[in-house]
Amino acid sequence: MEYIYAALLLHSAKKEITEEALTSTVQAAGITPDPAKIKMVVTALQGQNIDELLKSATAASVVSVAPVAAGAAPEVKKEEKKEEKKSEEEAAAGLAGLFG
Repeated sequence: MEYIYAALLLHSAKKEITEEALTSTVQAAGITPDPAKIKMVVTALQGQNIDELLKSATAASVVSVAPVAAGAAPEVKKEEKKEEKKSEEEAAAGLAGLFG
């Protein structure tokens, strides 16, 4: 992940994303660079419009997070209520065994 951050930092500074620049940026952060990962990131980003990639990534994450967040909360509450009811029923059954 740190290599992607370094590439984004270089892009933001309007610098060319090269193996040397990426290596220097990673080293400046106090991380020992992995030449294979640096080469992979540089190769993957060659010819890509990073601004467009960022726009599409942001739009996709907003669209995918919204339905999940809206739908997740009610399900959790339903499960909690079912567990509470089940616990009460189990407790009642246990008491019935004592007096039954």
